[in-house]
Amino acid sequence: MRVAEHVIPAINIRPEVTMLSVLKHLNYKAWFALAEFVDNSVQSYLASADALRAVEGPDFKLRVRIGLDPEHSRLEISDNAAGIALADFARAFRPAEIPPDRTGLSEFGMGMKAAACWFSDLWSVRTKALGDPVERTVRFDIEAIVSNRTEMLEVEERPAPPSEHYTIITLERLGAKFPQARTQKKLRDHLASIYRVFQRRGDLEILWGDEAEPLAHPEPAVLSAPPASALDAESVEWRKDIDVNFGEGRRIHGFAALRAEGSTTHAGFALFRRNRLIVGSDDETFRPLEIFGKLNSFRMQRLFGELHVEGFEVSHTKDGFKWHELEHSMLERLHDALEEEPLNLLRQAEQHRARLTRAAVQPAAKQATATVSAALESTAGPVLSAEPDSSALEQIVPSTPNRLAADPVAQRAVNILVDDHRWTINLRMTMDSDVDEWLRFADETVPQLFSEHDEHRLTVDVSLAHPFVERFIGPHNENIELILRFAAAIAVALARLQRGGVSSATPLHYINQLLRESLAGNLP
Repeated sequence: MRVAEHVIPAINIRPEVTMLSVLKHLNYKAWFALAEFVDNSVQSYLASADALRAVEGPDFKLRVRIGLDPEHSRLEISDNAAGIALADFARAFRPAEIPPDRTGLSEFGMGMKAAACWFSDLWSVRTKALGDPVERTVRFDIEAIVSNRTEMLEVEERPAPPSEHYTIITLERLGAKFPQARTQKKLRDHLASIYRVFQRRGDLEILWGDEAEPLAHPEPAVLSAPPASALDAESVEWRKDIDVNFGEGRRIHGFAALRAEGSTTHAGFALFRRNRLIVGSDDETFRPLEIFGKLNSFRMQRLFGELHVEGFEVSHTKDGFKWHELEHSMLERLHDALEEEPLNLLRQAEQHRARLTRAAVQPAAKQATATVSAALESTAGPVLSAEPDSSALEQIVPSTPNRLAADPVAQRAVNILVDDHRWTINLRMTMDSDVDEWLRFADETVPQLFSEHDEHRLTVDVSLAHPFVERFIGPHNENIELILRFAAAIAVALARLQRGGVSSATPLHYINQLLRESLAGNLP
């Protein structure tokens, strides 16, 4: 074939070139925009793997490099794939030109153009197809194209060895969309997550920055432990295969497991299509309420997995599935598969509790002892030196419950037997900002008409408006039960002492004062 037969003087970018100007307004996240370029590289590699290995040898691996030039606000994405073939060249640069083969990662005919226009109004593509003796470059200046309603773009060509193969996309004048240092780690982590399947099987290497640092997705260790309902049983690996078939070519399969070490940010599912992640990259995992429960549930920290979705369409930005009427059924059947015996992952996630080890707990323990010691050293002396007056003691342990808060946020009563005496304990949580104490309680004795034993009624008030609670309740109120448990233990123990003739008002006064003046810490 003569070189002249490889010449493309210009390409037609009709129809509707004005479409290019609105692509910058797509609802992309930066990592999914970058992924569009990687998709093209991967698809080029997959379509020409045999030809590439015939030239480069059996150990050939696709390498995609993302270079950053902060001085000129420029990104460059380059690969060693098969390049854009002559037959595909014109189609590759026309907006919304659907490729003839839609079974791979390039199916909408918009990915590269949309992502490039989202990043910048000025970008170019330089490519050399395997076996073609010509390198071609196309430059896009979106402002000029739209204002002039340009329909033909000039193609720069130069001779090149037929054995060379690459594509280099250069995005210029990125401005605010140039990834700053603080966001680059997030981009790296998401890209590694999106292409983990290709990287895991050795097909792809993504290199980042001047150092050409290879991206890698961390593989979480799977929990190995006895069932929480039978702790004396042998340990099992909490991982199972998932395969849910909806018919008509629609299927979800892969694996689900429990993390050996819980993570509130990285537990959850990753959903793939054609081995490329669509939903659930890095710390934005797929955690539907119907399966994972509330935000602070143990499932949110333990349950994870990789699920491959077949037969469902994706959004044009490839960051979501179109479940349509099957979404409820999908979640319901996935839930059932996770609960299926003998490996009920949901139950184990809720009931399993990790055993503390010295090595794991020591750093936090050292930090806690240092912080609390410093707090006591600086303020506890004066608190404990001040003698409480009688009115203060009567406030925190009044004779009857009607002198406590009148409108609790929540309350619940429970009956127990102590030395054959019936105790009714009423736990209440309040939000009265005028109450200075964290904990108050009233303990009264009520004679029983048909019993020789009196009934003891203990009413416990825990203030949620106290500085100690505000400091340690947690951003999602996840520690509220822990705080109530400690308060209940203190109140019930002091009431028991009081019934044995020991005054409980004074120790409770000092507990309240220490928590307010010394141990509440500094509010953020």
